[in-house]
Amino acid sequence: MKKIGIIMGSDSDLPIIKKATDMLKSLEIPFEVHIYSAHRTPVEARDFAASARKNGFGVLIAAAGMAAHLAGAIAANTTLPVIGIPCKSSVLDGMDALLSTVQMPTGIPVATVAINGGANAALLAAQIIAVEDKELAAKLDAKRASDAAAVLKKDSTVMENL
Repeated sequence: MKKIGIIMGSDSDLPIIKKATDMLKSLEIPFEVHIYSAHRTPVEARDFAASARKNGFGVLIAAAGMAAHLAGAIAANTTLPVIGIPCKSSVLDGMDALLSTVQMPTGIPVATVAINGGANAALLAAQIIAVEDKELAAKLDAKRASDAAAVLKKDSTVMENL
C-alpha cells in the first residue's frame, strides 16, 4: 500500500493533523508527518515533494494557515495528488488560507477540503489510494455503512428524547 505524506507549515497545525492521522490509523494506512514551511524551509519542502513518489507515497496532504502557500508549493514539485487543508487563523478565521489553497493556477491542482478539515483530507487521500486497492476500498465501504448506521440509530431514538 502507498503511504500518505502529511506536511504542516507549523506545529500549531498539529491538532488538525491529529484528526487526519487518527483517521489514517483507523484505516491502517501508513503515513509520515513532517513540518516544512513554504517560506522558512522551502528547500526541504521542495525536496520532500520531489522525492515523494520515489519514496513510496501515493498522496500528499499539506496543512497551512494564513497565506497557506504550502499546498501549492508542494504541488508545484510533484505530480502526485496533493490535498490542501486550510487552517483557521486568529485574523480572518481561515478564509485567507482557504482562498490561498483553492485558487491555484492551471496546471498545478490542489484538492482542497474544509477549513480545519483534517479527517476529510485523510478520507479523500484514502479514497484516492483505494482506486487501486480493493482491501482499502472495502474498509472505506464498511466505514460509510457504519457511519450511516450510527445516524439511523440516532434517528430511531430522537423522539424518545423529546
